[in-house]
Amino acid sequence: MGENQLTLSTLNTLIKNTLDDAFPELYWIRAEISELTINRAGHCYLELVELDEVSKEVLARTRSTIWSYSFRMLKPYFETTTGQQFSEGIKVLVHAKVEYHPVYGLSLNIRDIDPAFTMGDMARKRREILLQLEEDGVLTMNKELQLPLVPQRVAIISSPTAAGLQDFMDQLNNNPYQYKFYTKLFPAIMQGKETADSIMLALEQVFNYEDFFDVVVIIRGGGAQLDLASFDHYELAYHITQLPIPVLTGIGHDKDETVIDLVAHTKLKTPTAVAEFLITGAATFEQELLEFEKRFVDMVEDRISLEKEFLRQASQTLVQGVRKLVTREDSNFKMTQYRLQKSIPSFIHHKKDLFKQYQHLLIKNGESLIRDEYYLLEKKTDNLSSLTQRQFRMMRTKLTQTLHEIKIRLEDGFKLKENELKNFEEKNRLIDPMRILKRGYSLTYKDGQLVKSASGLTEGEQLETQFADGKVKSKIIKK
Repeated sequence: MGENQLTLSTLNTLIKNTLDDAFPELYWIRAEISELTINRAGHCYLELVELDEVSKEVLARTRSTIWSYSFRMLKPYFETTTGQQFSEGIKVLVHAKVEYHPVYGLSLNIRDIDPAFTMGDMARKRREILLQLEEDGVLTMNKELQLPLVPQRVAIISSPTAAGLQDFMDQLNNNPYQYKFYTKLFPAIMQGKETADSIMLALEQVFNYEDFFDVVVIIRGGGAQLDLASFDHYELAYHITQLPIPVLTGIGHDKDETVIDLVAHTKLKTPTAVAEFLITGAATFEQELLEFEKRFVDMVEDRISLEKEFLRQASQTLVQGVRKLVTREDSNFKMTQYRLQKSIPSFIHHKKDLFKQYQHLLIKNGESLIRDEYYLLEKKTDNLSSLTQRQFRMMRTKLTQTLHEIKIRLEDGFKLKENELKNFEEKNRLIDPMRILKRGYSLTYKDGQLVKSASGLTEGEQLETQFADGKVKSKIIKK
């Protein structure tokens, strides 16, 4: 027994020598960083693990070290290249030497890191999140929401101290059109590990006021490119898709699109761009209203002018007709009067001749005959007078009736035109497009033309929908 005894240091030294001989070279190793600590001297101590892809069970674990002289170069190179902070939870491909220390045991001495591997993993993770959202059928849910024509009630999710928030508020409150916007801030952490959970909590708070807000904006201004990884988060993206309010993002990076940019209703570059988007939308709607008002007023004025001219011409025609009728009836009356004046003297003259004849006969035949003839003459004279008076009365009655008929026709004509004008004004009011739109209808246009059927539409085309309180532009995603 005494010959096989070894001290622990001797055994560990044997293990070290054996491992040095077995692993003389550096190896590229794929792993995930589960723990990371940087001490005062600048040395970085890590714990690397390998997880089962399905069960997430730890398959392997080892300690690793990056000495300060290497860490000072590797860390900024990795973060600048990947846009990802060198921290726990990321997958890395490291170039390392297997080492064994008699006191500290087995570890890996990391000499180099391949950022391309991590970038590929980040891209893969982003693709997997987007594919999962698509499989869940929620990828475009928020995009399919209808953006109000003039969003003025804005829920803001941002850090209270973010410079981008101040830029957003200044741009919104000091707009040149003096539009008024109601805003409420729902504070959230916009960088670091707690970003996703903090934004999700803010979204849940906004959800409690879903009937009040028109839009939700998520803004953060500038900031490090490294912070974008916090927005490639499945649960955060899922929360946005489930929100029944359109979401606008202004995260502050032109080049990269995060997952929440891709699921949001509208992605804009910066907080200032988000504010400008809201202001421009209101200005466009106001301009369209003014143009619509002008067109409508011009149309009504043109129609009224046309109807007034028609009424003037009709009135002029009616007056001329009445004058002609009065002139014709007056001429007829004068002609009748003239005929009467001509016929009466002749008739009297004729009767005088007869009278003379009768007088002669009376002289010859006696007083009896004279009395009979005188009586007959008186009777005929009375009849003649009655006939004349009756003809005058008939002509006067006919003239009175004619004048009364003319008056009735004039009154009926004016009433008819007045009713036509009132009916036109009522029709004008009933066909007022704004009245129809306010009843819940809408008009959809493509390239300025009214869309009457879905058969002529194709995917990718831009549409414009007119509502009572404005317009909205949309894009055909699926037909």
